[in-house]
Amino acid sequence: MKLRKAIFPVAGMGTRFLPATKSIPKEMLPIVDRPIIQYAVDEAIAAGCDTLIFVTGRSKRAVEDYFDRAPELEAELEAKGKFEALEAVRNIIPPHVKVLFVRQPAPLGLGHAVLCAAPLIQPDEYFAVLLPDDLIDGYPEPVLAQMLPVAESTNGSVIAIEQVPRQDVSKYGVIDPESEQGTTIKVKGIVEKPSIESAPSTYAVVGRYILHPNVMKLLESQTPGAGGEIQLTDAIAREIEVNGLHGCRFGGKRFDCGSKQGFLTANVHFGLK
Repeated sequence: MKLRKAIFPVAGMGTRFLPATKSIPKEMLPIVDRPIIQYAVDEAIAAGCDTLIFVTGRSKRAVEDYFDRAPELEAELEAKGKFEALEAVRNIIPPHVKVLFVRQPAPLGLGHAVLCAAPLIQPDEYFAVLLPDDLIDGYPEPVLAQMLPVAESTNGSVIAIEQVPRQDVSKYGVIDPESEQGTTIKVKGIVEKPSIESAPSTYAVVGRYILHPNVMKLLESQTPGAGGEIQLTDAIAREIEVNGLHGCRFGGKRFDCGSKQGFLTANVHFGLK
């Protein structure tokens, strides 16, 4: 199994950061001196991905511009001898990595956003999904790289998981664990945003996935679930009986940059580093 393609759903409106996100996509808000999206991109590249697929919406042109070349800026920096800044601008994306953009025409859920990238994924190809809002400082290596050996050894889908307070389970997809071996948990069920009373555990799915090709096929027939949206979690749940699912308890610290508190905490954490 070789993981080459990573999907980044970035079509959300970012309403929790209004009015800033009226003109700036939330993925472009800075954590110290780099936008949130850059951290997820670096993680995918570190895991071997060489094709990055961004699922965007209208008013997200700033994301496309950020990953494009800027010849005028580069020429000016070079002329002024600002070579450190020049290298930072030129190395946003390594030369061997391709960047592709597709549009999600309507906000129909995470599963629908991933499905929008289907024409760019081969029928027999594993793919990663990274949610930039979940900014993770992985240790001893980035989270997606931690998940790869699990996917290679099981030939199924792998999701990143962490324990959350029981009062927060209704914010996440939550797994029903079957067995545990080290940091790997075999999953027998998964439910999207359960109530506190019905949650099968406190292991929550966070925004990193390595998915079997069959998940994309299942998304094509997936009916709306929680919130009336097409949920990625529901398609993954259907996949369990076919090719299996494992959770990876990753090493590192996660910041929910979809919230103001998480965003501020991430800035402090990475600023101190």
